[in-house]
Amino acid sequence: MTTTEWAPPAPTTADAAAVVVRGLGKSYGGKAVLDGLDLEVVRGECFALLGPNGAGKTTTIEVLEGVRSRDAGEVQVLGADPATAGRAWRARIGVVSQGEGAAQALTVREALDHFAAYHSRPRATAELLAAVGLEEKAGTRVGRLSGGQRRRLAVALGVQGRPELVFLDEPTTGMDPVARRQFWELVRGLRAEGTTVLLTTHYLDEAAELADRVGVIAGGRLVEVAPPAELGAELRRVATVSWLDGGARRSVRTEAPAAVLRDLLATTPHEVPGLTVTRPGLEDVYLQLVDTPGGDR
Repeated sequence: MTTTEWAPPAPTTADAAAVVVRGLGKSYGGKAVLDGLDLEVVRGECFALLGPNGAGKTTTIEVLEGVRSRDAGEVQVLGADPATAGRAWRARIGVVSQGEGAAQALTVREALDHFAAYHSRPRATAELLAAVGLEEKAGTRVGRLSGGQRRRLAVALGVQGRPELVFLDEPTTGMDPVARRQFWELVRGLRAEGTTVLLTTHYLDEAAELADRVGVIAGGRLVEVAPPAELGAELRRVATVSWLDGGARRSVRTEAPAAVLRDLLATTPHEVPGLTVTRPGLEDVYLQLVDTPGGDR
């Protein structure tokens, strides 16, 4: 399909923007994973990055965190270039990565108490345990936790220092539905405190639930950015009118479903059998947006 490439918003003031990226490029083995990506995240919002595996979501996050170099482009995070920012800048960000290797020999409570010493204003350990649903596992060694429980601990550690900006890279992978909803409440609490949240996720319901705006990466660039309910507005204009005709299902895709309905009602003496009118949902729109040349990278 053909999509209109997203254009970044007009530059904002340094105080209004938490993240500003222009022309970000990164290649591995001669293959471009990021190819001129533009991104702007406003302070205080929750921004979700969506895209298929290998689209460059984690690479983008790692460049913004300052743990991966870039080949091209300009990056500002909280007013600094992550590639050269110092310890004071790092104290202002929180990171929840996909790795889970810290403090294996400590209990969950001991791990939280230990890392609290690295922050000037750490959240209380009891508060974090409750927020991520690990109160019953407080005395369990980290190495004996399940994968989902380790993800919960990683989230707790990532927000422990009350960061201005927190990066959440697929934070709910491996969590059960109850834990996911506890995590959602934690993110809502962070936003209520003014924390900026940038997350990647494969769960469209999570993006729809949490994000003020979502950005879809395909072909190494953002192909569209919008609030979840408005993503793919052009694609959502097309409705599918479907009905039964002599026992066979017929469907028409149209931007004017009312006209199709009038024609059907005019030619059908009674109720139109099996009549439905549907428009693309968030998942339908997402699948169409990533179905672009280069979208498998």
